[in-house]
Amino acid sequence: MRTGAAAHHDGYYHEAVRYDSDEELLAVAVPFLLGGVEAGEPTFVALGERTGELVRAALPARSGVEFLPGGDVYARPAAAIRSFRQLLADQVAAGAGQIRIIGEVPPVSLGPTWDWWARYESAINHAYDDFPLWGICAYDTRCTAAEVLADVARTHPRFATPDGGHVPSPTWTPPTTYLRQSRPVLPDPLQEAPPEVQVTAPTAAEARTAVYRADRGQLPADDVEDLVVAVSETVTNALRHGRPPVRLRVWAGIDRIVVTVSDGGDGPADPFAGLLPASHGAPGGLGLWITYQSCDHVTGYRGEDGFTLRLTAGNPHAPR
Repeated sequence: MRTGAAAHHDGYYHEAVRYDSDEELLAVAVPFLLGGVEAGEPTFVALGERTGELVRAALPARSGVEFLPGGDVYARPAAAIRSFRQLLADQVAAGAGQIRIIGEVPPVSLGPTWDWWARYESAINHAYDDFPLWGICAYDTRCTAAEVLADVARTHPRFATPDGGHVPSPTWTPPTTYLRQSRPVLPDPLQEAPPEVQVTAPTAAEARTAVYRADRGQLPADDVEDLVVAVSETVTNALRHGRPPVRLRVWAGIDRIVVTVSDGGDGPADPFAGLLPASHGAPGGLGLWITYQSCDHVTGYRGEDGFTLRLTAGNPHAPR
């Protein structure tokens, strides 16, 4: 049985809270969490360190609320979806009629890598709709850019307000529409210089070699190996499912390696590609899903000459 604002709702009841003071956050979070405990519902906090401790201090001792490692949960969008879906499935299997979670993406994610977190916020409307989840995503307006808040309004069907309200978002856009729309993609500053490696029609083996050549010890060995696998999968997908010419470009900096793979096609047809495993045998979907979990940032964009996927290993947060 579902309770609160989500009573009689099927699937994921997805809200955001936009707050401009700690008091406004607590005005939403505390009643939401204590209401879940009172109803006997599994109730979780997946906030960052500062906001998580703020909420913890406002709750009574032994409240029954469980705190998840927010920063770890939100390491990468595809991994977050996989982790949360497992958590939700486990709770439903244990008999939960509703699960409550309040969380936030790390503040660093609101910068140059926001594009894939915006896709995450949209995609979870579908990815979590198999479960009786009531989720609130918290956004601090004091440190969140206007363009990010505009995406928040488009990816959340409704807002929770400090006075206890639950109001529809006037710009809510269903994920199958939102995820198909073109987004501006800012180039990584490394791309202002010519690539260190450029190969047309590369084989998967040549792609792997190109990444190894670019590595000068700036990344942990495991991160390099993950990037090698991701680039190999991406090139293979482009050769199999894209259109010629397929081009590979590699840039290397002191704290990251950036790789682009482009082809003359239109890119994945599945709007959830990369964030969810391939559905209904969608071509190349599993490889892209693995890629999203192996890199520190992945973004795709369409241009006049076709589709490009950019993969970053290392620090993707350099100012644009």
